Amino acid sequence: MRFWGITGTNGKTTTTWIAAEFMAADPARRCGYLTTVEVNTLSRRFHTGYTTPPLARLKEIFAEMEANGCTDCVMEVSSHAIHQRRTGDTVFSGGVFTNLSEDHLDYHKTMEEYFRVKLDFARMIAEARWGAGVMPPPALGRGDFPPYVVCLDGGYGREMFAAAGNLPLNVIPVSIELNRRRPDAFDLGGLQLAGDYNKSNVLCAAALAEAAGVPRDAIQRVIPSLKPRWGRLERVECAAAAEVYVDFAHTPDGLEKVLSAARGFTRGRLWVVFGAGGDRDPAKRPLMGSAAARFADRVVVTSDNPRGEDPMAIIRAVLSGIDRPGAEVVVEPDRGRAIASALESAVAGDVVIIAGKGHETTQEIKGVKFPFDDREEVRNFAGWR
Repeated sequence: MRFWGITGTNGKTTTTWIAAEFMAADPARRCGYLTTVEVNTLSRRFHTGYTTPPLARLKEIFAEMEANGCTDCVMEVSSHAIHQRRTGDTVFSGGVFTNLSEDHLDYHKTMEEYFRVKLDFARMIAEARWGAGVMPPPALGRGDFPPYVVCLDGGYGREMFAAAGNLPLNVIPVSIELNRRRPDAFDLGGLQLAGDYNKSNVLCAAALAEAAGVPRDAIQRVIPSLKPRWGRLERVECAAAAEVYVDFAHTPDGLEKVLSAARGFTRGRLWVVFGAGGDRDPAKRPLMGSAAARFADRVVVTSDNPRGEDPMAIIRAVLSGIDRPGAEVVVEPDRGRAIASALESAVAGDVVIIAGKGHETTQEIKGVKFPFDDREEVRNFAGWR
């Protein structure tokens, strides 16, 4: 079984399931996947509670995939998993770096260290193939090396391309602009996933699948069938007059990208309902506030998963980053009420983005996980209309 790893701050889940779809388009392959949201072993689908599960759990999942005849497995590899060597002796045949932006600095402390850990994943792929410190035979060309796709559209993409280029890997640069220049470019005209960042995710997945040997025409046939899922800019039908979308964006960069994408199809006002997680990187909170105020017309700041922290202390940190004069900001710590108030006030032509939790079905407060699903909150909205 061949293993393909996807790492980066944002876009891992989407890129992983799309890459699995592309792999499965090859009749000679059977592809399973592991994502933050769902594991698919081809006999069952389930949730582990991890982006990258612990090694013992991973091996159980791999064994189940192998028993089901999987030839390939595409999986998310988080920075925590890389740093903790959680994937153990798993040999990756290739990988993808999506981007790097402000997140997890409660763990990694600095962006430099965060980047170094991500680069370690590229090094792991190279060392699994050639051995630590061993260079491949000089007669081999780059095409004989394990593929490592690097997205140049996101943060630290060019830095990763340069650094990974020093390793015995076939480093493949990907960007929307590079795709436009190719005479055999992938046609993204029929793509149902909104936003340039999703185009980048699709191109990364396509480059990996193509490097893995999936025919280009098979990849192209899948692209128009890809639809939003798992709370990734997922439209939710409800009684509100506005269009409502749920998204997992929980970093400044992620919030900026999803709001920029939504701006492209918003006829009226663009709303955002969001918060920041407790007991996690506090430095990103004001940056999220700044991003929300710059890209949305109406901002509703609420709780995300406050965990062990005071929700109002988190909200104050978010508000400290909102420096746009005249910004329309509402504070409602109760997430359910915050969502309902936005849906009640938004009118036809408006778009409401509910960000931060996406696929999650609980809200963690003081060590207790209460049932809470943004999508269900939206579906259950009755309103007064």
